[in-house]
Amino acid sequence: MEQVLNNKRNLLALWSVSGIGSMTARKLVAYVGDINELFKLKKEKLLKIPGVGPQLADAILTSEAFKKADEELVFIEKYKIKFTSIFDTDYPFRLKQCEDAPLVFFSKGAKLNEEAKFISIVGTRNASPYGKDFCNDFIVQLKERGHQVVVVSGLAYGIDIAAHKASLKNNIPTYGILAHGLDTIYPTQHRNIATKMLEQGGLITEFMHGIFPDKNNFVRRNRIIAGLSDAVIVVESDKKGGSLLTADMANSYNRDVFAVPGKITDKYSTGCNNLIKSNRAALIQSVDDLEYVMGWEPNSKAIQKELFVELSDEEKILIDLFNEKSELNIDTICRNSGFNMAKVSAMLLNLEFGGLIKCKPGKVFYKI
Repeated sequence: MEQVLNNKRNLLALWSVSGIGSMTARKLVAYVGDINELFKLKKEKLLKIPGVGPQLADAILTSEAFKKADEELVFIEKYKIKFTSIFDTDYPFRLKQCEDAPLVFFSKGAKLNEEAKFISIVGTRNASPYGKDFCNDFIVQLKERGHQVVVVSGLAYGIDIAAHKASLKNNIPTYGILAHGLDTIYPTQHRNIATKMLEQGGLITEFMHGIFPDKNNFVRRNRIIAGLSDAVIVVESDKKGGSLLTADMANSYNRDVFAVPGKITDKYSTGCNNLIKSNRAALIQSVDDLEYVMGWEPNSKAIQKELFVELSDEEKILIDLFNEKSELNIDTICRNSGFNMAKVSAMLLNLEFGGLIKCKPGKVFYKI
């Protein structure tokens, strides 16, 4: 336990050093071989490491780095924040493939389900009804077609928050990637949404507490949005904007990028149309386009369930019987429901086609 705590402290100390980014931090650890050995080196040894000059060596050796690390350890312990380093086995495998993946990150909420499909939905803060409607309709389609997905975005105004809200409404896990520490929420108007996201998703950041959002932090945040994803969807964007940077980063990571087309006269369709025109993104109008490009098959079983969610009163009686006992034979179902054999057989077949129950040998049925 002491060794684990020491590793965390050293990683946080390195991460807090001014002038050290993701790639430099990882190169330093790789060069030395062990994070715990890095801070034992004398200045002359540090200066022999490629890319380390006198100013950076002094910054590494200062006690200020460990002061910040100790403060962060107290903070994450107090607020039950999960700390993950790139050397941990549960570091997201998609993100780990990126050469500039963060050395460490902090998260709160549900554990990432890496077996799911990860989709990032990003766009302008000045979202139109067209863009918001796309987010809502698209996420409903994902739900209806039975895809096990996680929706990632940046908790910003406009398209980001529309994607988070639609995900919550449809019980789809959604994660907000922050450009600041977990001691605050920006924008503050989204605090309630962020709190709800913790129940079926969460918040992720590479920034320690006390760090507030600035322009450069949003750029760093965007690379995590891109790196976590199988596919990035740009819904609306002006000819310049953070979502276009996210798309470019996703392309550099060999992730699939999609853009929603819009009118050539609409300001916030310019960026999306340019992405499509320059072959940096595939055109997307519905989940059909995503499935086609990604090679994803809809979950037919889930679709069947969706079709039969509105049960008749008599079918509800049968389902209630299964809620009382997990397995029932057809004779017991007839006796307890009061329906005759022909009626029960027809209803059971309908429920089975709907993906709600299954039949075992001997006419024994159980609820899925």
